[in-house]
Amino acid sequence: MKLRLAELREAAKAARFGSILPITGSDFVREVSQAPSDVWVVVFLYKDGIAECGLLQNCLEELTTRYPATKFVKIISTDCIPNYPDRNVPTILVYNNSAVKGTYVGLQKFGGKRCTPESVALALCHSDPVLNDGHGGSDSSRGNVIEGVRRKFIEKVVAQHEEREEEDGD
Repeated sequence: MKLRLAELREAAKAARFGSILPITGSDFVREVSQAPSDVWVVVFLYKDGIAECGLLQNCLEELTTRYPATKFVKIISTDCIPNYPDRNVPTILVYNNSAVKGTYVGLQKFGGKRCTPESVALALCHSDPVLNDGHGGSDSSRGNVIEGVRRKFIEKVVAQHEEREEEDGD
């Protein structure tokens, strides 16, 4: 019982985020650069009215609930980087220990306009254990992400197959 309580306390401590925090240029250093060294920060640069930004934001919102130990922030691109070209949004910057660990410009790395929370999760964890559910070490987070993506993909393929069989049966 004591061990279970300790595990729950540890998970609650790890689950400190769970949503996308909107920030401004003046918040950036405090929220991103000065984040604790054990926290991965996913910075979403966007512009309102750009369809690809809306698409990626929906994916990220789903990931925030799955990986509450990873910090997600969003900032209007030109608030973050003056004169940042609109053609480069959406952009994701991944920070850890006050350094940029990854940069993703546009949706290409996430599957283009067909991006899903799973394709975004897979790309983000390609080289580093960015996403963290608050359970276990960095290796487990990457393994969990890949396993989760595999499961979702299989469910989708099975559902499509069943739909086709129903259509063929008519």
